[in-house]
Amino acid sequence: MSRKYTLSIFLFLLFLNIANLKAQTIQKEKYPLSSILNSLEKRYNISFSYADETIKNKEIILPNEDLTLEALIAFLKNETKLDFKLLDSRFVVIKLLKKEKNDFRVQKLEEVVVTNYLTNGITKLNDGSITIKPESFGILPGLIEPDVLQTIQALPGVLSVDETVSNINVRGGTHDQNLLLWDGIKMYQSGHFFGLISAFNPYTTKRVNVYKNGTSAKYGDGISSIIDIELSDDIDNEFKGGLGFNLINVDGYAKIPLSKKTELQLSTRRSVTDLVVTPTYDQYFKRVFQDSDFSNYSNNSVSQNETFYFYDITAKFLYDISKKDKLRFHLLNVNNRLNYDERSTINNRDEALNSKLSQQNSAIGITYTRDWTHRLSTTYQIYVSNYDLDATNFDIFNDQRLIQENEVYDGSSKFDINYEHNPRLKINGGYQFTEVGISNLEDINNPLFRSYIKNVIRSHAIYAETSLLSNNIKTNVTVGTRLNYINKFKLLLAEPRLRFSQRFFNNFRFEILGEFKHQTTTQIIDLQNDFLGIEKRRWVLANNNSDNIIINSKTIYPVPVIKSKQISAGIHYNKNKLLISAEGYLKKVDGITTRSQGFQNQYQFVNSIGSYDIKGIDLLLNKQFGNTISSWVSYSYNKNNYLFPSLNNGEKFPNNSDIRHTFSFAGTYTQNGIKLAMGLNWHSGKPTTLPDTEDAPDNRDITYASPNSTNLEDYLRADCSASYDFNISNTTRATIGASVWNVLNKKNIINTYYTLDDTNMVNKIENESLGITPNVSLRIHF
Repeated sequence: MSRKYTLSIFLFLLFLNIANLKAQTIQKEKYPLSSILNSLEKRYNISFSYADETIKNKEIILPNEDLTLEALIAFLKNETKLDFKLLDSRFVVIKLLKKEKNDFRVQKLEEVVVTNYLTNGITKLNDGSITIKPESFGILPGLIEPDVLQTIQALPGVLSVDETVSNINVRGGTHDQNLLLWDGIKMYQSGHFFGLISAFNPYTTKRVNVYKNGTSAKYGDGISSIIDIELSDDIDNEFKGGLGFNLINVDGYAKIPLSKKTELQLSTRRSVTDLVVTPTYDQYFKRVFQDSDFSNYSNNSVSQNETFYFYDITAKFLYDISKKDKLRFHLLNVNNRLNYDERSTINNRDEALNSKLSQQNSAIGITYTRDWTHRLSTTYQIYVSNYDLDATNFDIFNDQRLIQENEVYDGSSKFDINYEHNPRLKINGGYQFTEVGISNLEDINNPLFRSYIKNVIRSHAIYAETSLLSNNIKTNVTVGTRLNYINKFKLLLAEPRLRFSQRFFNNFRFEILGEFKHQTTTQIIDLQNDFLGIEKRRWVLANNNSDNIIINSKTIYPVPVIKSKQISAGIHYNKNKLLISAEGYLKKVDGITTRSQGFQNQYQFVNSIGSYDIKGIDLLLNKQFGNTISSWVSYSYNKNNYLFPSLNNGEKFPNNSDIRHTFSFAGTYTQNGIKLAMGLNWHSGKPTTLPDTEDAPDNRDITYASPNSTNLEDYLRADCSASYDFNISNTTRATIGASVWNVLNKKNIINTYYTLDDTNMVNKIENESLGITPNVSLRIHF
């Protein structure tokens, strides 16, 4: 049975017993208030705002389903002895009653600097991080669903130069310099449709924590950013589920209570691209395959038939062994597959060959948490993450077959300790062991050539950090260090981390963030047509070599351990739902190679080791009008330069990701289930290198001007989106949505490079962004 029909049957069986499962909801026993609130948010389409300390250790009985919202508020007040205040028809604030305020710190609320940052469901914290909660997510221009990796691109300092989620540039870094975690497990694949859609189902995601600087010492890797995706970790004892579709895929999810102490969370998604052709698919197809081997055939004697699809499956099993002990099992599989047949008649003989490309990231993990006391808790996690990129490419005219494979094995064991001496003093520490193995295979039949190279790195890390909050709750400082040891290189790396926040004049806040980091994995491009020219990047491990090494006729180039230093300082004003924010930063990254930067000029086939440094500033003006309208203007400036001592006479030149100016403007409207959003994105053109002449000399090499000495035309894109939530019944809710990406159908050139034709003339190749791309969706929540 084919995989697509297997998944369809899985979806059907998964939701066949919805009514029966809902009837099994347990109502007569007490459950943690946090779980009850999550359930009520779905049931009443409301959002609760509270400090974690406020509801800590609170347990209540699940309210009856026939209560009105006003009766529910009264019930919660009586059961919890807390103050529930209804701000409007959707938002509820939970506070301590006046007589209890001396026992805790309203100070906990100080951790949240801005709620509804840009839109509902996005919160800015005073440690410099951004938290996104998809279940309470509002709306952003061009998005009708809370796509995790598309959403973070609305944040100042975050940009994708080619509009994909597989090439996100955070403050000028490359995508492989972002640490992407799914429930604590490191992921090596981030996108479906080769980068146009996030690979992570947002409807089982509880929150996403984004750090651009000043990250906690518990995080290794990720010299540009941390994107930490967390699934729900609470047992709700209530069935929840949903089904949805848009013009690209269908999906479903469910939270299934198995007993009072166990729960199963499931989600699956599959594309419809191999079953039906939609306008959205047409635009995505043109964007992805415009510069690949698949689309570069100009010979009309070749006919092609392509089949493309993707799917993802996630599962999480929750088991509360006791009130103090919790066990969690995690499982994920993300897959993209492309097959295409080439048919031609050569020398009066029919030829038919099949080329294919598959990309997969699978992960499995176990997490055990114990609360020893109300102050001390420990967490132990062990996981294995495996990434495999596999391609077989047939050249029908040259009778050649090329097999390429890139495989990553990542296994980790981590022990974490949290100790809260009091609400103003917290200590975190732990140990992590990691083993990463990466292999690369190339196999050609004509001429015969085979190369298989595998490297393994084992590393140990211990870390500790302390967080202090002043008595007047105006000063917050976190200081930590991560000590890393890499066995293979006998290398010891100390990485200090700093987060400092000072509130003054009540409405102003000053912050300083800083960090040292390193990473041993990176992505490189050997040739621009690697893996059929669709997924050109392959993962490699650092070897710390200083010179080239020849193994099995394959040249092994030096790949250093990448190291970074970053510091930033910002000032923020927040009053009457007006946020004005300015943050400047300095960033230096050492140990990059030209092969990791994707050069398509005179340095495309050169291997050199160098660095880049960035100076920049992010500005944001965000104004909210009541609880219905949010508008913002953001501007980012950065100067990003390379320095390769052996290139360009040892002088600096612009980074391939040196987008000097970025500007965005957007507004959202939310009222009575209606959500509207419009926005404009503009940035200066990407650096490029022009050829000096229109033809090449006899050596058939293009002569180029100074590297990245000119820029492409400016980029401009306008987007809009709309959605409407409505109740089908007391337990069922529906959402319909529509969006248009690039409303003006602006032709944006996102990359330009040059090739030579058979007459030795220079040809200009331009890669275009997505054109006008509509999408519609329908979701049912149970």
